[in-house]
Amino acid sequence: MSVKIRMKRIGTKNTPVFRIVVADSRSPRDGKCIEEIGTYQPLKQGENFTIKLDRAQYWISKGAQPSDTVASFIKKAVKAAPVAA
Repeated sequence: MSVKIRMKRIGTKNTPVFRIVVADSRSPRDGKCIEEIGTYQPLKQGENFTIKLDRAQYWISKGAQPSDTVASFIKKAVKAAPVAA
């Protein structure tokens, strides 16, 4: 079973909102998911996404492949996260 970290659309017509989910690669885009780890609101200005960075890193360590968009969100979140000394 191949696991992907990708986006699932939940918004209404002309108002897109997405959840960042961990799902089997064979399941449909808006179908069953294993875990929800964040959100993305493309119409919102400024900070328009949230992601549970620890859960994303956990799934990546288990072999999950993030989509290109989700990978860019993870990269931004890592850059913005405070460094623990």
